[in-house]
Amino acid sequence: MISQHLTTESIIYSKSKNLVQEFASRGVAVLCPESLGISSEIHQRIYEKEKKAVQDQLRISPEVIPEIFDILNAPGLIDACDRLVGKNWAIVPFSHNAPFISGARDQHWHKDDNAPYNARKQRHHQAIQIEMLYYPQDVSLEMGPTAIVPFSHYWTFNHEENQDNFAGADHIDFSYLIEGLESIPVSGPDSKYTSEDIIQRKTKHDRRMMDAVSGLNWPLTSVFEVAPLKAGSILLYSHNTFHRGNHRRDDWRQWTENPRFMWRFWIYRTNEPSGTDSTEVDWCQEGLDPLTGFDLTEVSSAIKSIWRYHKHWLETGKPPSPKIDDTNQSNEYLKKEASQLFEQMLEKGDEKEPIRIGAAYELAAIRDQILAKELLRRALLNERESVRRAGTYGLVALGAAAEDVFLEAIKSPIKWLRKAGAYGLGEVSTLNQETFDAVKECLLEDSSKYIRSVAAGSLGCLGRRTIALGQGLGWIPKCIEVLLQSLRQEENRLSMDRAQKRNIKFVRPTDECDVCEGMGIDFGVERFAPVRSAVRENVLWALVMLCSHGEEVLGENLDSLLEELKKIIREDQNVISMGFAMDALSRLAHLRFCEEAPSTSIIELRTDLETILNSSPIQCWESLVRSGLKPASPEVIQH
Repeated sequence: MISQHLTTESIIYSKSKNLVQEFASRGVAVLCPESLGISSEIHQRIYEKEKKAVQDQLRISPEVIPEIFDILNAPGLIDACDRLVGKNWAIVPFSHNAPFISGARDQHWHKDDNAPYNARKQRHHQAIQIEMLYYPQDVSLEMGPTAIVPFSHYWTFNHEENQDNFAGADHIDFSYLIEGLESIPVSGPDSKYTSEDIIQRKTKHDRRMMDAVSGLNWPLTSVFEVAPLKAGSILLYSHNTFHRGNHRRDDWRQWTENPRFMWRFWIYRTNEPSGTDSTEVDWCQEGLDPLTGFDLTEVSSAIKSIWRYHKHWLETGKPPSPKIDDTNQSNEYLKKEASQLFEQMLEKGDEKEPIRIGAAYELAAIRDQILAKELLRRALLNERESVRRAGTYGLVALGAAAEDVFLEAIKSPIKWLRKAGAYGLGEVSTLNQETFDAVKECLLEDSSKYIRSVAAGSLGCLGRRTIALGQGLGWIPKCIEVLLQSLRQEENRLSMDRAQKRNIKFVRPTDECDVCEGMGIDFGVERFAPVRSAVRENVLWALVMLCSHGEEVLGENLDSLLEELKKIIREDQNVISMGFAMDALSRLAHLRFCEEAPSTSIIELRTDLETILNSSPIQCWESLVRSGLKPASPEVIQH
């Protein structure tokens, strides 16, 4: 069933005081235009320029509509994202690269590919990546509003071996694609449906979409269409939330003059949460979720444990203390409870995913942390992926105490345990000799490109956490050295959609490359080619994270890093890698964290940055402006 909010003039926008709490539970927040702190006239200018750009068949980008920078720099947006993904958050380059216009067709329910443009399928439950959708015009319920499944961001499906295609494992109804239903118009002049069926959501496509969600049998899982919205509204949601593009239900003859535009930006964390306080909340106090109207009174204790952990982590960067309500329970009672939770993690079937995951978080929160760790370790070592997945998240929720379990896993002869180990260390550990050596070996020597790409991202996460704690900073230059070594030995390959001559949704891993490496992007520019490398892209993602903390932490490898980034900007055929390199350099040039004068290398970088950026025929301006670069005029970005 679709959420019942259809009679209101606008949805209920998120309030600042409840932002973190609601995001931890729902995975979705909606910012009203007035909260952004910018003139409403900006939205109209963006809308009119985008209409003209579409008419002129131009690629929709900041180069064409530089007013989008006013949105990205809006004080209200920055404040909201600071609270959800930390200060100095970054934008994945070129993630806006299509005009998102609603029309006649339906997109399938899906989660977007994980980590920068590739299938790092071990999804972060923590708020490491979020999506930002911006709507420059009013959006009515008839205009094809974005459809989402709130409260779905902690649940997923198996995806390691038999189902490991680019995005198919993270579709609710993958057969929708197989049957070719995405290509069939639901509305518009070529639709086979009546106007009444379209308006009343009675088409075969509408029923298919609703049945797919209701068939999951997951708690609080229903369809929600994000409308009505006022011009300038922004949707922020967890990267793990199921969502889809929606067809229009109004008169198709109005579509050209009244288009529904949307800008998408892919935002990721570069700083660890650093607060010191997180208050306990009664998740069911309000009864109904204010945005969706979903009833929260029947939420299980297991799900509340998940929400409790993530609210606390968002506010402090640490797991909450064990639950206070078991302090008076006997050891025998705790053992019995723990055993029951472990049995719940062994439940079978996709519909039991919330039970498995919830049990893992509840187990991580019991008073007897030694017992919890042992049972979660047993789950991690289970032969079934769904159980391993639950065990992994439970161990992450346990925090630093789980480091030894992930160190054991990363040294396993079993590929999927090594993956879990590399991922888990990135989530809970700090840099020390044993952890560094283990992740380094995975990154430089593992036979699996999948695992090498996970290790690359985890090295960035390890560095980010180490910097936040201010201990072990001497490891950061060593991280830089290893990441540079990886860049020098990893190669780009023809993207899998081109290599396998099939739609990106149907490509498969190969013996040569066991991680799906996305769709080739070259923007029609001769310098670039449709090539990808999951490892190189994740290495550069990690470098952006580390460069976001200034030259002071990079040490003796600063000059080597600068030269490698410049080379990538000049020569790399992978436009995604080039964009990350630009962002890393710009952050080093613009983000300062100490009063000491910058080094000669950074002074020279600032002087030469424009020339360096112009050595590439295109620039990732949304990322660069977010990094602190301020173009002198629109002409600068339209050179």
